[in-house]
Amino acid sequence: MDEHIYETVKKFISSFYRDNPFVQYLHIKVSAIEPEQVRLDIDIAHEHTNVYGIAHGGVLMTIADTAMGAACLSHNKRVVTLDCSTSFIKAIPEGQHVYAIGHVVHDGSRTMVCESDIFDEKGTLYAKAHGTFFVLKQFVGED
Repeated sequence: MDEHIYETVKKFISSFYRDNPFVQYLHIKVSAIEPEQVRLDIDIAHEHTNVYGIAHGGVLMTIADTAMGAACLSHNKRVVTLDCSTSFIKAIPEGQHVYAIGHVVHDGSRTMVCESDIFDEKGTLYAKAHGTFFVLKQFVGED
Protein backbone atom coordinates (compact mmCIF):
# COMPACT_ATOMS: atom_id res chain seq x y z
CA MET A 1 0.00 0.00 0.00
CA ASP A 2 1.48 3.36 -0.94
CA GLU A 3 2.08 6.06 1.69
CA HIS A 4 -0.82 8.30 0.56
CA ILE A 5 -3.35 5.45 0.82
CA TYR A 6 -1.90 4.38 4.19
CA GLU A 7 -2.25 7.91 5.63
CA THR A 8 -5.84 8.06 4.37
CA VAL A 9 -6.51 4.66 5.94
CA LYS A 10 -5.09 5.81 9.30
CA LYS A 11 -7.34 8.89 9.31
CA PHE A 12 -10.34 6.78 8.37
CA ILE A 13 -9.72 4.28 11.19
CA SER A 14 -9.49 7.07 13.78
CA SER A 15 -12.73 8.71 12.63
CA PHE A 16 -14.48 5.36 12.09
CA TYR A 17 -14.07 4.33 15.72
CA ARG A 18 -14.54 7.85 17.08
CA ASP A 19 -17.98 7.82 15.39
CA ASN A 20 -18.89 4.22 16.32
CA PRO A 21 -21.68 4.38 18.96
CA PHE A 22 -20.90 1.06 20.68
CA VAL A 23 -17.16 1.73 20.85
CA GLN A 24 -17.91 5.15 22.34
CA TYR A 25 -20.39 3.66 24.80
CA LEU A 26 -17.65 1.36 26.12
CA HIS A 27 -15.04 4.19 26.10
CA ILE A 28 -12.63 2.28 23.85
CA LYS A 29 -9.88 4.45 22.36
CA VAL A 30 -7.69 3.85 19.31
CA SER A 31 -4.17 4.56 20.54
CA ALA A 32 -1.89 3.25 17.76
CA ILE A 33 -2.34 2.39 14.09
CA GLU A 34 0.53 0.65 12.34
CA PRO A 35 0.64 -1.26 9.04
CA GLU A 36 0.68 -4.62 10.81
CA GLN A 37 -1.36 -3.97 13.97
CA VAL A 38 -3.77 -1.69 15.78
CA ARG A 39 -3.91 -0.97 19.52
CA LEU A 40 -7.13 -0.14 21.38
CA ASP A 41 -7.21 0.92 25.05
CA ILE A 42 -9.88 0.73 27.75
CA ASP A 43 -10.10 1.51 31.45
CA ILE A 44 -12.26 -1.16 33.10
CA ALA A 45 -14.95 0.87 34.88
CA HIS A 46 -17.85 -0.34 37.00
CA GLU A 47 -20.18 -0.53 33.99
CA HIS A 48 -17.73 -2.96 32.32
CA THR A 49 -17.86 -5.48 35.17
CA ASN A 50 -19.98 -8.47 36.08
CA VAL A 51 -21.37 -9.40 39.51
CA TYR A 52 -17.89 -10.58 40.59
CA GLY A 53 -16.34 -7.13 40.09
CA ILE A 54 -14.22 -8.22 37.14
CA ALA A 55 -14.40 -7.27 33.46
CA HIS A 56 -17.38 -8.87 31.73
CA GLY A 57 -16.35 -11.33 29.02
CA GLY A 58 -18.51 -9.50 26.49
CA VAL A 59 -16.50 -6.32 26.99
CA LEU A 60 -13.24 -8.20 26.42
CA MET A 61 -14.66 -9.96 23.38
CA THR A 62 -15.77 -6.59 22.02
CA ILE A 63 -12.39 -4.90 22.38
CA ALA A 64 -10.64 -7.95 20.88
CA ASP A 65 -13.09 -8.13 17.94
CA THR A 66 -12.82 -4.38 17.39
CA ALA A 67 -9.00 -4.51 17.43
CA MET A 68 -9.04 -7.31 14.86
CA GLY A 69 -11.51 -5.42 12.67
CA ALA A 70 -9.33 -2.31 12.91
CA ALA A 71 -6.31 -4.39 11.87
CA CYS A 72 -8.28 -5.41 8.77
CA LEU A 73 -9.05 -1.76 8.11
CA SER A 74 -5.31 -1.01 8.37
CA HIS A 75 -4.97 -3.31 5.34
CA ASN A 76 -7.47 -1.07 3.49
CA LYS A 77 -10.35 -3.55 3.77
CA ARG A 78 -13.82 -3.12 5.20
CA VAL A 79 -14.91 -6.33 6.93
CA VAL A 80 -17.59 -7.93 9.07
CA THR A 81 -16.96 -10.67 11.61
CA LEU A 82 -17.80 -14.23 10.54
CA ASP A 83 -16.43 -16.02 13.58
CA CYS A 84 -14.74 -14.96 16.80
CA SER A 85 -13.51 -16.95 19.78
CA THR A 86 -11.89 -15.68 22.95
CA SER A 87 -9.87 -17.48 25.61
CA PHE A 88 -9.97 -15.76 28.99
CA ILE A 89 -6.68 -16.30 30.79
CA LYS A 90 -6.85 -14.03 33.83
CA ALA A 91 -9.58 -11.91 35.44
CA ILE A 92 -9.34 -8.13 35.03
CA PRO A 93 -10.45 -6.17 38.10
CA GLU A 94 -12.39 -2.92 38.01
CA GLY A 95 -10.05 0.04 37.69
CA GLN A 96 -7.47 -1.78 35.57
CA HIS A 97 -6.25 -0.24 32.31
CA VAL A 98 -5.82 -2.78 29.50
CA TYR A 99 -5.27 -2.72 25.78
CA ALA A 100 -5.90 -5.04 22.85
CA ILE A 101 -3.48 -5.51 19.98
CA GLY A 102 -5.09 -6.81 16.80
CA HIS A 103 -3.09 -8.11 13.87
CA VAL A 104 -3.81 -9.88 10.59
CA VAL A 105 -2.68 -13.49 10.17
CA HIS A 106 -4.19 -14.06 6.70
CA ASP A 107 -4.97 -11.23 4.26
CA GLY A 108 -7.18 -12.83 1.63
CA SER A 109 -9.34 -11.26 -1.03
CA ARG A 110 -12.58 -12.71 0.43
CA THR A 111 -11.69 -13.51 4.04
CA MET A 112 -9.15 -12.39 6.62
CA VAL A 113 -7.97 -14.20 9.74
CA CYS A 114 -6.83 -12.17 12.73
CA GLU A 115 -5.65 -12.51 16.30
CA SER A 116 -5.86 -10.18 19.27
CA ASP A 117 -4.23 -10.23 22.69
CA ILE A 118 -5.31 -8.20 25.71
CA PHE A 119 -2.58 -6.96 28.06
CA ASP A 120 -2.00 -4.47 30.85
CA GLU A 121 0.92 -2.03 30.86
CA LYS A 122 3.08 -4.56 32.75
CA GLY A 123 2.66 -7.06 29.92
CA THR A 124 0.28 -9.40 31.76
CA LEU A 125 -1.76 -11.38 29.23
CA TYR A 126 -5.48 -11.47 30.10
CA ALA A 127 -7.13 -12.86 26.97
CA LYS A 128 -6.45 -14.13 23.45
CA ALA A 129 -8.89 -13.97 20.56
CA HIS A 130 -9.04 -15.41 17.06
CA GLY A 131 -11.41 -14.27 14.33
CA THR A 132 -12.38 -14.76 10.72
CA PHE A 133 -13.67 -11.76 8.79
CA PHE A 134 -15.54 -11.40 5.49
CA VAL A 135 -14.09 -8.75 3.19
CA LEU A 136 -16.79 -6.38 1.97
CA LYS A 137 -14.51 -4.14 -0.12
CA GLN A 138 -11.57 -1.81 -0.02
CA PHE A 139 -12.44 1.72 0.98
CA VAL A 140 -9.50 3.71 -0.42
CA GLY A 141 -8.40 3.42 -4.03
CA GLU A 142 -11.59 1.79 -5.34
CA ASP A 143 -12.95 2.63 -8.78
